[in-house]
Amino acid sequence: MSDFPAAAALAPNTLPPLAAEDIILLGAPLWAWQVAVAVAGVLALVLLARTIWNPTPRSLRAWTLGNIAVNAGIAVTGATVRVTESGLGCSEWPRCTPESFVPIDTGHAAFNAAVEFGNRTLTFVVLAVAVITFIAVMRMTPRRSDLVRMAAIIPFGVLGQGVVGGITVWTDLHPASVATHFLLSMVMTFITVALYVRCQEPEGKPQVSVGPMLHAISVGLVVIGFLLLVAGTVVTGSGPHGGDAAAPRFGFDIPVVTRIHSALAWLTLVGALAATVIAFRGGARRPVRISSAALVAVVLLQGVLGYTQYALGLPEALVVLHVLGSALTWVAVSRLYFSTSRLVPVGEVVDDGLSRGPEGPAGRDGGRTPAGSSPAL
Repeated sequence: MSDFPAAAALAPNTLPPLAAEDIILLGAPLWAWQVAVAVAGVLALVLLARTIWNPTPRSLRAWTLGNIAVNAGIAVTGATVRVTESGLGCSEWPRCTPESFVPIDTGHAAFNAAVEFGNRTLTFVVLAVAVITFIAVMRMTPRRSDLVRMAAIIPFGVLGQGVVGGITVWTDLHPASVATHFLLSMVMTFITVALYVRCQEPEGKPQVSVGPMLHAISVGLVVIGFLLLVAGTVVTGSGPHGGDAAAPRFGFDIPVVTRIHSALAWLTLVGALAATVIAFRGGARRPVRISSAALVAVVLLQGVLGYTQYALGLPEALVVLHVLGSALTWVAVSRLYFSTSRLVPVGEVVDDGLSRGPEGPAGRDGGRTPAGSSPAL
């Protein structure tokens, strides 16, 4: 279950070696349409964000969910760049070529230039969602400093992604830079999940709302899940799909690193199953039960997809789907982790059920709720 987990190499790129300016749509070069689509996307987001000056809990929840989607999604489009060998379709950064910000006379196939340039323009959409969310959080009444801190990190993370992307191009797609690019997206995704969860809770201090065993498993899954992502990038950097036929590789033994990655995936599945059993048997809150069950489902599907793409010799479409699965797995891991604690207003405490005897939540290592709150929330 890796980013690209196999030793098989794909056939050379058979796309026609057209010059970038040879792709003309309705009298305009393709890159002009890509810029127009990106601008239209940003303007549409601005129009949709008319509520940011007077944000409601519903609108803020929608924008934070959008942050999760675009930060995870940009990793998937990056995978498309790699499997199509388009990583150097724009050979410079921040320019596309030494002479131009747009793909003109790139020296690469028009398709490759279009894919890479399209991925770059999507960054502006991701940045727009981050900035809109930050403004909405700043406009909240009363303003919450915890949400402001998280929302402020996200735009800078997107800008940092651009810088790492530039380093990746300057190093001719060195696998360490490619791995960092992907992992930074996953770090940002973790923060966006935190913002999504916490904006739906009252301001307060985080307190564990499940038994110690379930909370420990959720923490362990974050660690193992991130190691799983790291191992996937090592497999990616040692095998095909480096983004360009001439891209450097790590040179690790593919079967060995793939087995390590697979072992971490199985460990993730075991942890998810354990969390699900404890959550349902212990009467954990509904978000904990749903999050744990969702994680089991995603990991199982991701495993089937991983083994299938390995058996079929890494067809490009399955590789991209597997990267999508990696992002969804990480979102599920993050959601489970944040569901095991809640923000509790100052002066209130989490009822750990110690006074209820062995049949209470604490006795079953299940959910804890703030005193006076419904455990079904």
